[in-house]
Amino acid sequence: MAQIIQWFPGHMAKAFRLMRENLKLVDVIFELVDARIPESSRNPEVDKLIGSKPRLLIMTKADLADPDQIRAWKLRFESEGHTVLVLDTRDPRTPQLVTKAARRAVESKKAAQLARGIQDQPIRAMITGIPNVGKSTLLNHLVMKNVAPTADRPGVTKKIAWLKTPTKLELLDSPGVLWPKFEDQLIGMKLALTGAVKDTIFAKDDAALYLISFFRTYRPEAIIERYHLDNNIFDQENVQVLLDITNKLGFKDNYEKASERLLNDLRKGKLGTFTLDLIENIDDGNN
Repeated sequence: MAQIIQWFPGHMAKAFRLMRENLKLVDVIFELVDARIPESSRNPEVDKLIGSKPRLLIMTKADLADPDQIRAWKLRFESEGHTVLVLDTRDPRTPQLVTKAARRAVESKKAAQLARGIQDQPIRAMITGIPNVGKSTLLNHLVMKNVAPTADRPGVTKKIAWLKTPTKLELLDSPGVLWPKFEDQLIGMKLALTGAVKDTIFAKDDAALYLISFFRTYRPEAIIERYHLDNNIFDQENVQVLLDITNKLGFKDNYEKASERLLNDLRKGKLGTFTLDLIENIDDGNN
């Protein structure tokens, strides 16, 4: 990949500092991961920061991800000892589902408090995750009103705030944070494709070519059907596939405009559900 993708503006460094300072105030961390990139959307710096603190791992955007891969990743995370909740944050049951899962995650801590005569304490949680993973959407559902700004772009929330829910959760929202350097640029590309980094910092044609390369083996029919291409289109190189899509869209030789359309179609689910971080050899009988 020709281009280095990196995005770590000043407000993210500040957010890390504030998260570190407030960690001792919470019972549990809600770590949100994008179900389309369950591994690539886990911030290694946040993982180090959380340490042994109880955590609830919430897989967001489940409605956009490959259902078989969601089940496989949930099993893997659970095998690593995590409490996991798969969530379409538009689900009206979200407040109840999250509260129930949070109670499971802090069960041992609350049992210890009860033994000391401390009861009916609200669960205090810090919400963390990469930009555009759905933190503000989740927060608005939990609080049951629009308290956090939302938009389908990264970097909307830029400060930390406490909020209370009707289900006895006290939530500390934090901005979406990436990490200073992606050791693997493939992670950067997956974050770019799913909208976790600003579109202005990467070449859309590079992203479109990676997308075509991925769907070539993952689900070629999704590309063929969406853009009315010949069934043997993938006999050609990725660049030629992109040029054919550009032509089919009526953009003449404006492959950059076609690349932008491809990215938007992917993110909006018009190429079907997908997961870029694949667990191979899924045993369907266990899922």
